[in-house]
Amino acid sequence: MATSLFIALFGILGVALAGQRTLVLVDNLSVRETHSTFFRTLKSRGLELTFKSADDASIALVKYGEWLYDNLVLFSPSVSEFGGGINARTIVNFIDEGGNVLIAASPDIGDPIKEIASECGIDFDEEGTYVIDHLNYDISDEGKHTLLVADPKDLLDAEIMIGAARKGKPILFRGVGMVADPENPLVLDVLRASSTAYSFNPDKPIDEYPHAVGRKTLLIAALQARNNARVTFVGSLDFFSDDFFASAVQRVRAGLKDDRSGNEQLASALAQWVFKEKGVLRVGEVRHHRKGEQSPPAAYTIQENAVFSIQIEELKDGKWQTFNGKDVQLEFVRIDPFVRQTMTLKGDRFVAEFVIPDVYGVYQFRVDYNRVGYTHLLSATQVSVHPLRHTEYERFIPSAYPYYVGAFSMMAGLFLFSFVFLHYKEPAGKEKSQ
Repeated sequence: MATSLFIALFGILGVALAGQRTLVLVDNLSVRETHSTFFRTLKSRGLELTFKSADDASIALVKYGEWLYDNLVLFSPSVSEFGGGINARTIVNFIDEGGNVLIAASPDIGDPIKEIASECGIDFDEEGTYVIDHLNYDISDEGKHTLLVADPKDLLDAEIMIGAARKGKPILFRGVGMVADPENPLVLDVLRASSTAYSFNPDKPIDEYPHAVGRKTLLIAALQARNNARVTFVGSLDFFSDDFFASAVQRVRAGLKDDRSGNEQLASALAQWVFKEKGVLRVGEVRHHRKGEQSPPAAYTIQENAVFSIQIEELKDGKWQTFNGKDVQLEFVRIDPFVRQTMTLKGDRFVAEFVIPDVYGVYQFRVDYNRVGYTHLLSATQVSVHPLRHTEYERFIPSAYPYYVGAFSMMAGLFLFSFVFLHYKEPAGKEKSQ
């Protein structure tokens, strides 16, 4: 009991401390001033930020086999080579070990950022290119139509990731475009460009097909790996700047003016998600037993009534609370699911009651919850299902009554035949004449 309590407390403490140590790599330390509002928001939520220049020779992510940071912020799009012992492969390994990364790019994008993005299923356009939209740009644009006004309705419909930004104000964007690998199901299209946008160098004539066109052009993309590590790519470093946060927005065609952009609201929500401050689930206590009992049996028998319950908790505001999901399903699996049932939340537990299938074998109670924006949750409990014992079968099976009647009628017929055969005597016939 004491050991279980210690493990539970250690797990809670681990989650509470996760995401505190954050390394911020910048092209120029002046970014701390030009993007101060965003960094101040991170600090207010308890993140310990360490700022370093991307080419600083003293940079280290790992020491003595231990990762020194939980999160990494790359606001250094133009870096050609990281300093210290960091390179693109180191950052990919950091993600493979469960680290979270927020990456901001720009038209001056360097090869290291492109290499990291490529490993995550994202393909940035070439250096010097911008996302251009001749119909949806801000009135303060300098004439190249690269200061875009993105419609909040083009955001991914996942409130856990973007908060209320989809119902908020227009978003300012000036940066490089990207496309997602269509064969990578883990990449999420957080913010798409409009159908009239394309990616190209505004100072050159268009003599070839652009890298990204229309709705395939991504402004913001995200990845949640199979180990629940999170990575977010934003094609604009200016997106996080104080100027864009406080800037008024007026689309050149619509004429409607907003006194403030929706950048700050969206940036804050994305940072909360990528640093696992929300959208994190965990499994608590798991129980299963026969209906009417309390303890789990050594094995179930076919056609018994089973009850399964599980606690699922969600991290909200730094505290674990009961997850209020409406679509949590239980599967009773033997190679393939024999039972799939939506669970009902009763108190702090999700509960399902069902009849064990009429097929014996080794099964699993499996809860596999995988939804956009949430960490992948998997719980599997193995049990055995036995056939009926010889003393548990029905004495008389109703469906066999015709066979019973047939057997007894045959016995009765044989008795009558035997009786007649044994006691029948032929009448005496006339004597044959000599």
